[in-house]
Amino acid sequence: MSLHRSSAGDPARSLELLWRVPTAPRRGPQQRLDVDRVVAVAIALADAEGLDALTMRRVAQQLGVVPMTLYTYVPGKAELLDLMLDTVYLRMPRTDTAGRPWRARLTAVAEENRALFEAHPWAAAISTGRPPLGPGMMAKYEHELSALDGLGLDDVELDAALTFLLTFVQANARSAAEAQAARRDSAMDDEQWWAANAPLLERVLDPRVYPTAARVGTAAGTAHGAAYSPAYAWEFGLGRVLDGLAVLVEGRGDAARSGTP
Repeated sequence: MSLHRSSAGDPARSLELLWRVPTAPRRGPQQRLDVDRVVAVAIALADAEGLDALTMRRVAQQLGVVPMTLYTYVPGKAELLDLMLDTVYLRMPRTDTAGRPWRARLTAVAEENRALFEAHPWAAAISTGRPPLGPGMMAKYEHELSALDGLGLDDVELDAALTFLLTFVQANARSAAEAQAARRDSAMDDEQWWAANAPLLERVLDPRVYPTAARVGTAAGTAHGAAYSPAYAWEFGLGRVLDGLAVLVEGRGDAARSGTP
């Protein structure tokens, strides 16, 4: 899979497109497309075939225009990715968690992002170290920060705590997508794959040489019916992320009650 990242194109042009800043009208025949239509088709293509299949030529074919026509709406694939990501962010359902315990609020945020990646697996494959600062991104960020606000964390810690949570969600989504791709590409489910390879593995993997690996691997494989269970990894990992944040959040609460700075 190719490396994809947001904000890799012309930042000024991306921001203009993300916020739909009006530009000077073009001369010539009336245009029959708009940016929203281009983005919608690109999202549908990526949902169906993944980001590696997404090219300006393919999007133009889906729209029934020549590729050069597409560049009058979007400068290139990098800017198109920003628009796609911001669009799915804008459409995300946002749970009203007001008044709920902080762990429940953060669990809702995590599940919202997990649902996003399940609906649009390509979104999990995009590195967002430089996020697309469009209306979708900003609405998402504001909503998610509200789940942490009021817990005694300073602003830098608020951002870091949210990033910590969302990094776990994205990593889990990537692993789940890779597991699904392995099943699809091999035309076998995990149990079939292990059954096909078990005889050879039994001959070459001596439990006397790898006693801990053999014991733990057998226990995990028996429990999950596979070497890796995305569902178990989600439940286990999310719990540990929240436990880690609890040390910070609850520590701040204890300090506030005791008057410790």
